[in-house]
Amino acid sequence: MADDQDWFSAETATFGDRLAGAREAAGLSQQTLAEKLGVKPSTISAWENDLKEPRANRLQMVSGVLGVSMSWLLTGEGEGPDAPDAETALTSDLVEMLAEMRVLRGQMLQTGEKLGRLEKRLRKALKDQDV
Repeated sequence: MADDQDWFSAETATFGDRLAGAREAAGLSQQTLAEKLGVKPSTISAWENDLKEPRANRLQMVSGVLGVSMSWLLTGEGEGPDAPDAETALTSDLVEMLAEMRVLRGQMLQTGEKLGRLEKRLRKALKDQDV
């Protein structure tokens, strides 16, 4: 169990990492979890990528659906799924690369959203000039 603690601990995993791990351990896709919680799949994705966090009532639903404690989701301490087998555990280099990819993916999503807002403002400005 010590390995489980290390794998999902606050020092090695984020809320999003623990959510994705619990969802995968429960055998659910993002789509299925979203349906069970009454949210959009993009919301689950944002939670797993640490771009957003669920509200307390939704967090309680998540823990119930996935069979983990709320404290485990938030801190990695408490009742959660087992860590991946030692044979499938990733080396620290691979874990670092995955973490860097997660950060880049989050930055890309934020940049895409910002680009969309700028495009909307530009279209409005162009339309206002035509009037």
